[in-house]
Amino acid sequence: MITIRAIINTANPFSLLLGHTQTQTQAHARVSECEMFAVENGLQGDPRLKAISDAIRVIPHFPKTGIMFQDITTLLLDPVAFKHVVDIFVDRYKHMNISLVAGVEARGFIFGPPIALAIGAKFIPLRKPGKLPGKVISEEYELEYGRDRLEMSVEAVKADERALVIDDLVATGGTLSASISLLERAGAEVVECACVVGLPKFKGQCKLKGKPLYVLVEPSQFDDLTL
Repeated sequence: MITIRAIINTANPFSLLLGHTQTQTQAHARVSECEMFAVENGLQGDPRLKAISDAIRVIPHFPKTGIMFQDITTLLLDPVAFKHVVDIFVDRYKHMNISLVAGVEARGFIFGPPIALAIGAKFIPLRKPGKLPGKVISEEYELEYGRDRLEMSVEAVKADERALVIDDLVATGGTLSASISLLERAGAEVVECACVVGLPKFKGQCKLKGKPLYVLVEPSQFDDLTL
C-alpha cells in the first residue's frame, strides 16, 4: 500500500521513474533542500489521502523488469478519489493568487484544467516537440536514455504571472525543472510544482531550481524495487 504521506518534497532529478519508462540514472540537476510535510499543514489523518493511495494501481515490472508502474488510470475511474486530488490542490492554491496553471504532457493535462478552473486561472499545456502551433520556446532535459524537450507557446504567458506546474508523478525532476525554466524565460514567477505521487527516497537531495514541490502520496511498493 502507498505510504499515506502528503509532502512538500524537493526530490532530485534522475533516479527511478514510476509510471513512466525510466530506471536508475545519474543526478544531473540540483534540487531544493527545503521540505515540509502537508500533515504539518492540517492534513494529518485526512482520509482523502488513503482513498487516493488505494485508488492507484501498481503494475509490477511494467513496461520492463524493475519498474513498479504507478497506474493513475484506476484513480480516474474512481470519481470520489479523483475529486479528492483536485479538492486538495484547490484548497492549497486558491488563495495564492495563481493566474496560470501549466500541465506537463501528458498526465498533467488531466489534473491541471480542473484545478485551473476552480482557482480562476488559465491552463497552459507544456508539450513534446512539434505539437504546438505558432511561436514556441523549448527546453531540453536529461533522460536515462538521452535527452527530451518540452515546448511552450510564448503567447500564452504574460510577464510577472504567478504560475503553478502540475504533473502526475515526480521521480527525477527533469520535466519539472524544464517546465520551470520555460515559464521563467517567458517572465512568469513559478510559485510551486505539484504532483500526485512522488518518490520518497530522494527527497531533500535535489532542488527544482529552488522551487517547492507539493506531493500527495508516495508510490506503492517502492522498497521492492531493485535500484
